Amino acid sequence: MKKLLYLFCTVLTLSAFIAIEKPSGLMVGQPAPNFTAKNQFGNTIKLNEILKSQTVVLIFYRGEWCPYCNKQLKLLEDSLSLISAKGAKVIAISPEKQENISKTLEKTKASFDIVSDENSKIMEAYKVGFILDTVTTKKYKTYGIDLAEKNGNNQNTLPVPAVYIINKDGKITYRYFDTNYKNRASVNSILKNL
Repeated sequence: MKKLLYLFCTVLTLSAFIAIEKPSGLMVGQPAPNFTAKNQFGNTIKLNEILKSQTVVLIFYRGEWCPYCNKQLKLLEDSLSLISAKGAKVIAISPEKQENISKTLEKTKASFDIVSDENSKIMEAYKVGFILDTVTTKKYKTYGIDLAEKNGNNQNTLPVPAVYIINKDGKITYRYFDTNYKNRASVNSILKNL
């Protein structure tokens, strides 16, 4: 009986731990955590400074190696004038090293700010980051995707490809959060919510 109780408690504890580790994302109405990071040109981006004059469309993407991410960023670039006309600025965030962001620029022609979340602090603050399991990490390597090399660390952390619209008051007014990396927020949906 003691062994059964011990096993039950162990499973319950592990289940609670796994539930805590699963990304949940921030919700509409919550304050958006401030961050400071460098964009692709080495310029400092401060969210709270940008929000003084513009709404922000915050995009989390996995990396230049992800075709779904590249398609999403290209569509955003193609519609950037429509987003800007609504008084919004696009900022994309990736766990990639700064030098790998240049590959994203080549593939997407993105002219909006793209920042490197070097230590996963922004992903952590927005509750979108997760650690990729060992099996999938090894599988990615067989495709030539070495996350340790791409991201410059051994954390194997990726974001759920989430989108947040943050108003000038620093509140989240729109959220797109889907753990299936193939699904993305449409540009139309973003425009409707600006």
